[in-house]
Amino acid sequence: MSQTLLFASDLSAENRAAFARAIRLAVETGARLDVIHVLDPYLPRRVLHDLEAAVVEDIRATLVDIREDYALPEPQCLIQTMAGAPYAEIIREAHEREADMIILGAHRKRGQPDLVTGTTLARVLRSAPCPVLSVSHLATQEWQDILVPVDFSLTSRHTLRETLKRFPGARLTLLHAWDIPGERELGSDSDYARWRDREVERLRTQLERETEQLMSELDDVPELELVLEQGEPLEVLLTRLRRQPPDLLALGSRGQLGRHSQITERLLSEPHCDIMLCRAW
Repeated sequence: MSQTLLFASDLSAENRAAFARAIRLAVETGARLDVIHVLDPYLPRRVLHDLEAAVVEDIRATLVDIREDYALPEPQCLIQTMAGAPYAEIIREAHEREADMIILGAHRKRGQPDLVTGTTLARVLRSAPCPVLSVSHLATQEWQDILVPVDFSLTSRHTLRETLKRFPGARLTLLHAWDIPGERELGSDSDYARWRDREVERLRTQLERETEQLMSELDDVPELELVLEQGEPLEVLLTRLRRQPPDLLALGSRGQLGRHSQITERLLSEPHCDIMLCRAW
């Protein structure tokens, strides 16, 4: 079955990087690229009719322009407009087209996590039926180094499986944050330190076993590195992103449908790299 990538264009200059990445992914994977733009449903019907033709023409011109800039062949492409609430139409189109991935531009109000919740990007992430890619970097950047935070959750397993399947040629760093009780009170005690080290090694063994089980399901096995760091998960992840930003962050989301976790909100407001967010259903 052929893949379908769904790219939602808002016609802005900031959206160009996401459009370029969508074209490149379609070319590299042989997928069909469906480009949509959501119009204001409250505009007069005659205005909507004229605007629809202008929008399609602008998207086509941008597609040609980007292909020339990046020297990319033309992917199989479908351009359409519809009227409605942007986030609702994107989710509906993803369902109807059975999209393999939704591609959107990054959140523009950087450094303001309190403004993330109501954005189209955040609303799509909460209810998307497939992985969502938030693009903030140029498509010329290769996705060679991918960071995947891991734990023992269903969401983490699903995200790792999606990443292994989609990017078999990349180098994956699996990051696990651990924080064993009693460290503050007993950290200087030698018996506690030995017990703590055994527990951390047990965690590593368990993570390696689960990763090997997932890798056994695939034909192509990428290069993997497992990193265990002590601390609260959000701070461990943000420190890693600031110190050694990857090309792509593959993040699982197990927040409730009505809201995002603190980690997701911080990362969307401070995109150190492109982000692929996966939800396990």
